[in-house]
Amino acid sequence: MVKAIRVHELGGPEVLKWEDVELGEPKEGEIRVKNKAIGLNFIDVYFRKGVYKTPTLPYTPGMEAVGVVTAVGPGLTGRQVGDLVAYAGDPMGSYAEEQILPANKVVPVPPSIDPIVAASVILKGMTAQFLLRRCFKVEPGHTILVHAAAGGVGSLLSQWANALGATVIGTVSTKEKAVQAKDDGCHHVIIYKEEDFVACVNEITSGNGVDVVYDAVGKDTFQGSLACLKPRGYMVNFGQSSGTPDPLPLSALSAKSLFLTRPSLMQYTATQDELLATAGEVFANVESGVLRVRVNHTYPLSQAAQAHADLEGRKATGSVVLIP
Repeated sequence: MVKAIRVHELGGPEVLKWEDVELGEPKEGEIRVKNKAIGLNFIDVYFRKGVYKTPTLPYTPGMEAVGVVTAVGPGLTGRQVGDLVAYAGDPMGSYAEEQILPANKVVPVPPSIDPIVAASVILKGMTAQFLLRRCFKVEPGHTILVHAAAGGVGSLLSQWANALGATVIGTVSTKEKAVQAKDDGCHHVIIYKEEDFVACVNEITSGNGVDVVYDAVGKDTFQGSLACLKPRGYMVNFGQSSGTPDPLPLSALSAKSLFLTRPSLMQYTATQDELLATAGEVFANVESGVLRVRVNHTYPLSQAAQAHADLEGRKATGSVVLIP
């Protein structure tokens, strides 16, 4: 038996229960991993509340972890007991002391990177990688808008885009978060509770608009984000922390010939080659210092409910990590 967080019904943080679960041995193509650090992400909240549908109830949440391989399935090569590995995405179930994973879903963690740092950056970092490098390829001279710039993904987007030579405009909710966003490479920071971000972006860009908006906030920012775009600009909505955006008629995009996408990391790391390349670029940027990972909050795994409450209450900046 191992301990894990289990969800028996959808709802608030209080539905996260600390329970014993049975864990078998790895089958062919699988490994058993003893988790050392587990990343907390807003997608975990979406599943817990039912915004995203889980296949079954009860379930163990979590999409990101770093741990040590303790057993390998029969006939498996390429992974061995003692390897430090990370995974992000499917299968769900990282909120556990140990878990069984498909061997082709994990990536090696460089020895120079602390497991807590790796666990805090693998999912958010790979999200930043595909958003900046493949969903819309940010290059020198581009001007971009990053909502929730002090959040886990927003912080990495701002740092990485700055390093790529883009002008970065970030929105945040407080003066404290504005200081962090500036430190993370935002050239302009808008405190959206005090200012109209559309008007600010219009002023910053001399009315030209931005090349791309990275929006994980959703309902509260969606229409304004579209208004911030220049002609033929890219609207990239990759989350909905404020709720699902209202439906949009296709004709609304035609006035400025806008592009709109709702991408998922899973589709951009569908093959093992894509997964290894994406994670490799993230870890290389951590090692080189391009990405400074802010692990501002750690909680015991057993206190995942409190961690969720703090994340939803906007009390967290940077990354949140659960420690088994």
